[in-house]
Amino acid sequence: MININKPFLPPKEEYDHYLKGIWNRVWLTNNGPLVNELELSLKEYLGVPHLFFVSNGTIAIQIAIKALKLKGEIITTPFSFVATTSSIVWEGCKPVFVDIDPATYNIDPSLIEAAVTSDTSAILATHVFGNPCAVGEIEAVAAKHNLRVIYDAAHAFGTSYKGKPVVRHGDVSTLSFHSTKLFHTIEGGAIVTHDPAIAKEIAHMRNFGYNGPEKFYGVGINGKNSEFHAAMGLCNLKYVNQILERRKQLSEEYNRMLKPLKVGRPFLSPEAGFNYAYYPVLFETEETVRKIIRALHGIYVYPRRYFYPSLETLNYVEPNQEVKVSSEVSARVLCLPLYHDLSIEEVKMICRAILRAQNY
Repeated sequence: MININKPFLPPKEEYDHYLKGIWNRVWLTNNGPLVNELELSLKEYLGVPHLFFVSNGTIAIQIAIKALKLKGEIITTPFSFVATTSSIVWEGCKPVFVDIDPATYNIDPSLIEAAVTSDTSAILATHVFGNPCAVGEIEAVAAKHNLRVIYDAAHAFGTSYKGKPVVRHGDVSTLSFHSTKLFHTIEGGAIVTHDPAIAKEIAHMRNFGYNGPEKFYGVGINGKNSEFHAAMGLCNLKYVNQILERRKQLSEEYNRMLKPLKVGRPFLSPEAGFNYAYYPVLFETEETVRKIIRALHGIYVYPRRYFYPSLETLNYVEPNQEVKVSSEVSARVLCLPLYHDLSIEEVKMICRAILRAQNY
């Protein structure tokens, strides 16, 4: 069986080394030494001044919205994982969808300004599949209208733009370290900002709002993460560059094998350093997608329609928001298996099945 993803695991003895320390200290959570070490290591790797390790990527977005004190409307993309939209709704704001660029699958920056109203407080854009958004254009609109910018960078660990990690952009960037991600802490996420005032808000909010043992800074939530999760992150961080290189090799083999097909893939800016977080393929029709899925299931390969459905169809958002490109891409896109342990031969087998299904 070949699933869409298989988590990377380091050598067990490396994780056991950290477990021994946890057992000796009996310090399991509440800002322990491994959490601090991981935060420092990630700040160094990503080149950012403020980073907070939290329990998951969804709570990262929710805390970001709270820390920025957002109200009213938040302009966002309909082509993302559901947490991008549900976090906005959960925090009492209204998602306003702007259609995506048919080339990059990211929010179309040329359409954002037309969606701005007197109730708009922010733009929440996703670096879809790890492909950087048009950050310059997005932030120009935000500056013109005095809006905050959050980037959902759940897919973008290891992605760069103009030679720098893409998470340096925006007021806040959020990351997911779920086990399906190329860098993971089993469960987890992070919040990144360059603004010390925002960092102060986040630091209090993720720990119930505590400001000392008997004082509270303000409203907070339990967004902390444990020493066990930090230990996995510290183990895996050593292998990130190796993981990135392997995913690039596998993606290039997919490109070579699927070259005869009439399929689309996201346009990658020459200024972007892509992390190969996923291997999305845009087929000509939705029926073709279903046909390919049936063919792959027949050889015990399980791709994923990611993202499907387009988020304007959710029953808890304002209806009748027209986003034709997102709807069309969502219906026709399919992500093929991609993970560190996948072999070149397995990629070839998957591609041969797809080619046969398309009569090549």
